Amino acid sequence: MIDVVIVGAGPCGLAAAISARRAGLDALVFDAECVVSSITHYPTYATFFSTAEKLSLGGLPFITSGEKPSRRDALAYYRTVVRYFEIPVRQYEPVVRIDGVDGAFVVRTNRRGAEHVTNARAVIVATGYWGSPNRLGVPGEHLPHVTHAYREGHYAFQQNAVVVGGGNSAAEAALDLWRAGAHVTLVHFGSTFDKKIKPWVLPDFTNRVAEGSIGAIWNNRVVEIGPENVTLRSADGTISAVPADHVFLMTGFAPNVDLLRQVGVTIDSATGIPRHDPTTLETDVPGVFIAGVVNAGYDANKVFIENGRFHGDQIVAKLLGKPAPPAAKISRDLDS
Repeated sequence: MIDVVIVGAGPCGLAAAISARRAGLDALVFDAECVVSSITHYPTYATFFSTAEKLSLGGLPFITSGEKPSRRDALAYYRTVVRYFEIPVRQYEPVVRIDGVDGAFVVRTNRRGAEHVTNARAVIVATGYWGSPNRLGVPGEHLPHVTHAYREGHYAFQQNAVVVGGGNSAAEAALDLWRAGAHVTLVHFGSTFDKKIKPWVLPDFTNRVAEGSIGAIWNNRVVEIGPENVTLRSADGTISAVPADHVFLMTGFAPNVDLLRQVGVTIDSATGIPRHDPTTLETDVPGVFIAGVVNAGYDANKVFIENGRFHGDQIVAKLLGKPAPPAAKISRDLDS
């Protein structure tokens, strides 16, 4: 019988494992992919908004040569975290079902087609959001040249690339594609960007549009994706087509709550937030807790590594019957 099973080996899941092990609890982490798999899906040359200090876990220093860590820095650091704290992680072993009750859960996983069963007193779900993109639901969305993730622009060199979205990821992808020599058009259903864009990104994008280097089509929705074109419909109903050899759907992601719903946790239909105690992070199913961005529902901008890394401390306090520590603030709160 394991004290706690943690579903998800992202930074917040690893942080919860550190908290549990420091408290003398047995913790076992499962992930459907590799350790911190969400970061592997970041653009190849991505740089974090947060400083390394605010991404560190368990007090282990995160040393980088620059002010902000890169994707590669983060991958190396979190591998070190697993080794240093000796966190038992079962990679590529997705949890497919959770049964049982508080103090006696049965966690079923799949390892290369074979079912494995782990008994646990408590379960922490830290599944993040990366595997469940916000889909457009239009014909052609599953074509091979269409993706919801952006890696780098080299693949679209001298190709027609359409970026769909109105957030920071869309703006950065469009700029990176342009720098790699792609012919870029950004499409968004709004009249301008609908999310807070990084202050150093927006002027760059605006200038590229003004000089004609990047095309921007506002107030248009994608209605179909074909092998060579993206079909759009404007607010007044006008239909048009844009050439597209590559299509990047930067429409964001929703938290993965399938396991929570399966085990009986109530999910708010409007916000996507699992019903839980914000102090202990225990859901309305006793013994089942949530950590990381899954706490935020559809508004993923409320939870980052910066504050999600402390969720494990709140959960462990509940498991040990101790008062919960105060909720952590993030730099975005301080800057607002």
